[in-house]
Amino acid sequence: MSEAYRQAGVDIDAGNEAVEGIKKHVARTNRPEVLGGLGGFGGMFALKGYKEPVLIAATDGVGTKLKLAFITDRHDSIGIDCVAMCVNDLIVQGAEPLFFLDYVGTGKLSPTQVEQIVKGIADGCQEAGCALIGGETAELPGMYAKGEYDVAGFSVGAVERDQLLDGRTIQPGDALIGLASNGLHSNGFSLVRRVLLGDEEEHIHRLHESVPWGEHTWSDELLTPTRIYVRSFHQLIKQFTVKGAAHITGGGLVENVPRMLPKGLCAQVWEGSWEIPAVFKVIKEQGSLKDEDLYRTFNMGIGMVLCLPWEEAEAACEAASALGEKATLMGRVSEGEEPFMWSGGMRR
Repeated sequence: MSEAYRQAGVDIDAGNEAVEGIKKHVARTNRPEVLGGLGGFGGMFALKGYKEPVLIAATDGVGTKLKLAFITDRHDSIGIDCVAMCVNDLIVQGAEPLFFLDYVGTGKLSPTQVEQIVKGIADGCQEAGCALIGGETAELPGMYAKGEYDVAGFSVGAVERDQLLDGRTIQPGDALIGLASNGLHSNGFSLVRRVLLGDEEEHIHRLHESVPWGEHTWSDELLTPTRIYVRSFHQLIKQFTVKGAAHITGGGLVENVPRMLPKGLCAQVWEGSWEIPAVFKVIKEQGSLKDEDLYRTFNMGIGMVLCLPWEEAEAACEAASALGEKATLMGRVSEGEEPFMWSGGMRR
């Protein structure tokens, strides 16, 4: 390689080493529709099995949760987060995630670090059933602090046009079912770091402490990867009349549930209908936060909300539980000018 380029901070040999290290992880995600392999200018995918397909695309990153990965030198779960944030957005419109591409930008390329990140991406793709068909690793001297990077993903899914989940058939009286999150997922970490970890000098010490409600550490809790709902969600839409769905990310329930509703309808969510995970209770207490701040920032224990006919709600909750999800009947749809409102009870 060019010695001058190396002296400028870009090591092409390290990039080639990183590619070799990730090939075995990419291979785990292969699907029959994938054409070619790594090394081309673009990933190729032959769309099959659809009569009138609608392609749906989503892109996202992991945000400042990455800061915790840098501090703890734990990078594999971050890749799962990146996949989850994209594929969970696809499925709420009825799509089957088909393929995924990633981007990793760093100041100084570490093949070992990149392999950990891509291993997590491949783990997430396997769980979601989509193929990792390409990506980009960019070495950008001077752009990132030592040991730091950014990661983003892009995914494409497909759904038959007549099976799109666009919320058009949602009507008053329909039920809202929540599927539990497994923690913070990938939103609100700027607030989390300020409230739970203090200034950056305190981060390392606090991350190795045990959480107040268990024996695992704060780093274990905060780096738990975002739950991927693809397989259970698609089983549910095959069995039940799911009319719409919402992935609960930034903005929480208050902002995301109304996104699936037609104009003039309101999501009435019952306070106290599900158990709030301990991590959110600690964040509220230590940060002296108002409920409004919590419910517009975090998922508060609900990672996905489905809307379906009221008469199917109980059976759908039972089916979701059989699929490994913790499901809760958490509200219903009503007429109203406000797109979201709390109704009755007290939040636990």
